[in-house]
Amino acid sequence: MERIKLTLKDGNIREVDQGLSLAEFAQSLSRSLAKSALAAKVDGQMVDLNTKLVRDAQVEFVTFENDEGKNVLRHSASHILAQAVKRLYKNVKIAIGPAIANGFYYDFDTEQPFTPEDLTKIQAEMEKIIQANLPIERMELSRDAAIQLFNELGESYKVELIQDLPEDVTISLYKQGEFTDLCAGPHVPSTGRVKAVKIQSLAGAYWRGDEKRKMLQRIYGTAFEKKAELDEYLHMLEEAAKRDHRKLGRELDLFSIHDEGPGFPFFHPNGMIIRNELENFWRKLHVKYGYQEIKTPIILNQKLWQQSGHWDHYRENMYFTNIDDEGYAVKPMNCPGGMLVYRTQHHSYRDLPLRTAELGLVHRHELSGALHGLMRVRSFTQDDAHIFMLPSQIKSEINGIIDLFDTVYRTFGLSYHAELSTKPAKAMGSDEVWETATNALREALEERKMAYKINEGDGAFYGPKIDFHLRDSIGRTWQCGTIQLDMMLPEKFDLTYVGEDGLKHRPVMVHRVVYGSIERFIGILIEHYAGAFPVWLAPVQVKILPITDRHSEYAHQLAAMMREQDIRVIVDDRNEKIGYKIREGQVEKAPYILVVGDKEVETNSVAVRKRGQGDLGAQDVSGFIATVVREIIEKVNS
Repeated sequence: MERIKLTLKDGNIREVDQGLSLAEFAQSLSRSLAKSALAAKVDGQMVDLNTKLVRDAQVEFVTFENDEGKNVLRHSASHILAQAVKRLYKNVKIAIGPAIANGFYYDFDTEQPFTPEDLTKIQAEMEKIIQANLPIERMELSRDAAIQLFNELGESYKVELIQDLPEDVTISLYKQGEFTDLCAGPHVPSTGRVKAVKIQSLAGAYWRGDEKRKMLQRIYGTAFEKKAELDEYLHMLEEAAKRDHRKLGRELDLFSIHDEGPGFPFFHPNGMIIRNELENFWRKLHVKYGYQEIKTPIILNQKLWQQSGHWDHYRENMYFTNIDDEGYAVKPMNCPGGMLVYRTQHHSYRDLPLRTAELGLVHRHELSGALHGLMRVRSFTQDDAHIFMLPSQIKSEINGIIDLFDTVYRTFGLSYHAELSTKPAKAMGSDEVWETATNALREALEERKMAYKINEGDGAFYGPKIDFHLRDSIGRTWQCGTIQLDMMLPEKFDLTYVGEDGLKHRPVMVHRVVYGSIERFIGILIEHYAGAFPVWLAPVQVKILPITDRHSEYAHQLAAMMREQDIRVIVDDRNEKIGYKIREGQVEKAPYILVVGDKEVETNSVAVRKRGQGDLGAQDVSGFIATVVREIIEKVNS
């Protein structure tokens, strides 16, 4: 039998008999790999483990540890969902069922709406199918044969999908037990590999996203390899629901969004305190790192947006107006204004690097269905910075930016990882410039020994970038910080500096944001802290509760002393029971609650209750104030 050579991801080469399946090859490498592999890549193409190896190839096995493996398992779970529904409800037609972030869905056409009781039955039937461990087998048919098969099955949606495919294409199907579905694959080898599955919710969805087509019923679910992983994920979802920034925003009186301005948040006094603290922190840090703050207009002439390229590539997301019979646009980004500021002066190589930063209010027309509290809005403040530099300064500037990012994220107790996106197929600039820029980003990450992921070909067309993904207190990730090298705007705006040779040169430019959007970052922090902000950010840092009216004067004297130290303090001297006022302060998540009565007045002390720790007992007033001031100055993250 002919032997073939298979190159593994680590570079090792194995010789095997031609015709060996990927599952058999995995078994020959190790039993643990055979147990964990869900699919494989052969010369970069995703395939089933049942695929036979017929030629020399590069082989990489895919497990649940990576995104591709999760998608394979969850896509297989969507087929199990469809099979369960078809078993239980004979007249239902199936539409599409892909894997999505953290789960999967399947769309169904049924005259009778599904109920919560139906979802319970479907969950139980799915578990039976998983327990049966049915083989999942790939079949290939001609276009005509596939159309005939699905016509016989009464699956008109599948017929429509096939008819939209090229006439000469071979159609792939997957069969498990009595159920057959149209699918490109790949899938796990059998239904038993989907160890843990959970139906989550039900929604409506138009067929193919067209509101003129029929409304279908979409069932959402998720799947994991292990029940413990599923339980952990479901617990995280429960915790996330408790932390929903929209709910906490109302309860803590931080912000609101009104029908009169969908997507345009209103910040209340408590929310403005948090916002101002974030901006003050940002400003002080940027002064420390050598930035100069600028401010550019919200509305600028249409010609500027044509010059920048936004007119051609971003116009549908912009708002427009007319001034003096000329077209103007509300800015969706701060960059063009920053270019105009750079151009107001002549620059020498001695001026570089030039670091400018802006808290710029931008507006973008997001679809109403995409709006989500502070996370997805139509007006937001970007903490933009534009750094103009010499090519030789790229690496040191990137290192400086990462230092700044690290300082910010550690202050909030947010861990993070980086992702480096490289040159896409359609890119501006020479290969040489791209290689220099990408290597500078890569070397900066590697010299810091930072773990990072490479997204090949996923850079912007104008330059490579590093994205920073933050992990919050319950394990969710959020993409916030970005460092983008730009080879387009310096060209479009004819930005130059005079080099040592006396000639004009193009500066290298970096765009960078650390918060990303202040509004969104506040939303993330609300959920990260579950509304229990550290002392330096808390709208009310200390709440003083006099036990009776005769203790109110002392309480107000304490409050005045604290305000002298810039502590945000309020006195609750309502005629309510002290237990009620303590509970209310806890619901409001005040970091410190001070109870004052006869003993405290006599000894010039305070009875301290600290959020999360309870009663700390009596403390000297000056000592307590010193503790709070220290926590504010040091930005203690608790």
